[in-house]
Amino acid sequence: MRFADPKNDLAFKKIFGDENHKDILISFLNSILDFKNEKTIVDISLLNPYQVPKIEELKETILDIQATNKNKEKFIIEMQKKDLGDFAKRSLYYTSKAYVEQLNKGHDYSKLKKVYFIGILNFNMFDNESYISRHLIINQETTKQDIDDFEFTFLELSKFTKELKQLDTILDKWIYFIKNASNLDLIPKEYEDIKEFKEAFHIATQTQWNKEEMKVYDYIGLKEFDEINAIKTAERKAEKKGIEKGIEKGAIEIAIKSIKKGLDIDTIIEITSLDKQTVQELIDKI
Repeated sequence: MRFADPKNDLAFKKIFGDENHKDILISFLNSILDFKNEKTIVDISLLNPYQVPKIEELKETILDIQATNKNKEKFIIEMQKKDLGDFAKRSLYYTSKAYVEQLNKGHDYSKLKKVYFIGILNFNMFDNESYISRHLIINQETTKQDIDDFEFTFLELSKFTKELKQLDTILDKWIYFIKNASNLDLIPKEYEDIKEFKEAFHIATQTQWNKEEMKVYDYIGLKEFDEINAIKTAERKAEKKGIEKGIEKGAIEIAIKSIKKGLDIDTIIEITSLDKQTVQELIDKI
């Protein structure tokens, strides 16, 4: 049995954005947002349900999940594997955009409903030690949440270090599933008696996928691999260039000192490995 990596954009949306398996997303949201009692989400409407995107569309498409509950509050869930910079601003942009789009015509602001943004990150973004952080608009003096229509929750997967036997909550189990499912061969016993997880593992089983889904899944994986390699190559080139510049700078400093001491040009070239033109230009300047 081979499970897809839920961190892959397509797999994530296939698992959590399926109209026929909304109970998975409901369980996920209730655990992340700690919704209990009267706040518990019992039903949800997917605004952009899962469908296999065409590869040419992936250049522009953001594979997020958007949903509303019975109170018309909106939820935006996005998986981000790489730190491409400005993710905080991006989350603000999509949240405010979703908020404004609630009003078609007129300015009846009372119709505006709360928007929750949930970012699942495969990199560290904040200084907090916990893998989960909530960000609210707080009155600085009273510390009250007077403006409560925006709420941001970020999950930093690299800070989640629990093993299977340490999973105490449904949230723990969801984060472990997202982070580790692709490394598992069987459904762990810790998940066997929970309906939503059995469904999630079933959807993640790649033998159930069609050829088009596998094609897009592999394309996304290769694209991410290429982007990571491109970043590493750029870093190596920058590091090499920096080292070369540092060596050249040191050689020039030695050459200047040697010129001031009256050493001849051939000796300076031998000592510094600088070319004759560079040393001669230094001599002329000094």
